[in-house]
Amino acid sequence: MADAVGETLARLGVDTVFGLIGSGNFRVTSALRAGGAVFHAARHECGAVSMADGWARVSGRVGVCSVHQGPGLTNTLTGLTEAAKSRTPLLVLAADTPAAALRSNFRIDQHGLVEAVGARTERIHSPESAAGDAARALRLAEVERRPVVLMLPLDLQAQPAGHGAVPPPAAAPLARPVPDPSALDAAAAILGAAERPVIVAGRGAVLSGARDALAALGERTGALLATSAPAHGLFAGLPFALGISGGFAAPFAAELIRQADVVVAAGARLNQWTTRHGALLAPHVRIVQIDLEPEAIGAHHAPAAALLGDVAAAAAGLTERVRPRAGWRTPELAAQIAARTWRAEPYADSPPPGRIDPRTLTRALDELLPPDRTVAIDSGHFMGWPAMELGVPDARSWVFSNGFQAVGLGLATAIGAALARPEQLTVAVLGDGGALMAAAELETAARLRPNLLVVVYDDAAYGAEVHHFAPDGLPLDIVRFPDADLAAMARAAGLDGLTVRTVDDLAAVSEWLRAPERPLLVDAKVDPGVCADWLAEAFRGG
Repeated sequence: MADAVGETLARLGVDTVFGLIGSGNFRVTSALRAGGAVFHAARHECGAVSMADGWARVSGRVGVCSVHQGPGLTNTLTGLTEAAKSRTPLLVLAADTPAAALRSNFRIDQHGLVEAVGARTERIHSPESAAGDAARALRLAEVERRPVVLMLPLDLQAQPAGHGAVPPPAAAPLARPVPDPSALDAAAAILGAAERPVIVAGRGAVLSGARDALAALGERTGALLATSAPAHGLFAGLPFALGISGGFAAPFAAELIRQADVVVAAGARLNQWTTRHGALLAPHVRIVQIDLEPEAIGAHHAPAAALLGDVAAAAAGLTERVRPRAGWRTPELAAQIAARTWRAEPYADSPPPGRIDPRTLTRALDELLPPDRTVAIDSGHFMGWPAMELGVPDARSWVFSNGFQAVGLGLATAIGAALARPEQLTVAVLGDGGALMAAAELETAARLRPNLLVVVYDDAAYGAEVHHFAPDGLPLDIVRFPDADLAAMARAAGLDGLTVRTVDDLAAVSEWLRAPERPLLVDAKVDPGVCADWLAEAFRGG
């Protein structure tokens, strides 16, 4: 039966699988490989599922991961939770103990465990249904845009698939759900009367492929364009794009968003991060919310009009219904938006000896690295600087692993992203805490050799906790650590390693870019005294 599952998934187009092999998932993974899928082995199951997550976000396809039962599954949980909260379509193949093995060391409630973190469970019900069960689980991951864990009980795996069991054909593509016409009319009436509209696009807009439809709506209504943090890059290159809304927004962009009289939340929930705890929404702003998920409507702010459906389809429907308006759009404002980015904000560049200001580092990297790049960011204090100042060419080139705000997922996610788009440099941006948590996957990066640059903002501390509790005069020795030579650790794992303390040290990165033979880890010793603007804003918001 395990062979039938692997053969079915390969026949349905699964060609890339991440995982860590144990006796429970050996046969199904071997069957996938026999069907033509490439298997990438991680060193930890959390890394494996995070690699599948990064691969899925960049490729736009269902990521697939294979793990052992019991501890093999429990080891995935943090990465699986991130994927669930970020609505990444994943299929996790997990072995499971036989129902009769009541005293097995591996026995746990795998179904309850998975569903507790927001993923969905499916199972192989019988040898005869195995092919159909596998196909259904893959389709559910795609359609529901969430992780689905397919349980493969060991006693069923060992049985033959049965006579006449034929894998079902691939399902036809789903039509885009269009909002109700009367709802579109009501939303168009609100938007058509707006003088200062702003469109804030979220991950739902990215998954919908709604850039062109939202850009056309913005041009029709004179709206400014912004994104949530996970949707960064969606409006890259457009003249009235403000970048990320929320704590990462440049001061001038935030000032403009606060003046909006209508906000179109396009696949964005307008949560505390996107609105700075509501501070970016004017008191009498009217919200038009578009989302596929009914529970997303009004989750944080009550909309004046709600459109349940696909973002691109809804945007096209609105564009047809509103008359052209100039709105905000003047050449003068376009010039101001272009000039008053984070780069225009002054700061005192005076780090202590042997340290580099993280803002200086980020701006230098933005100039140094090729513009066609993928940026994958871990969670931590450091993440605001690359979010604010590292540009990406499109939304698929931005991997923001912060749905669960878990430190340590960024490196593995970046490896998966790099394998999904090998022709484009992937930049993994980590803090030293996250780099050390994920150290096992340095060997994976060395072995797989993706097109990868790892940049570690190394303040030898958990910086968010340092800046959070320092003003209260609390002892910080438990969140500060001796300096570690992360570049040496990278070299020991088989990567190139470089320590950066000044801008001049980045010349070696330029040299590496000309002929990279293996991934490079940059251990950037950043000034621990600089508190990121976004973090200070988050503290003010509670």
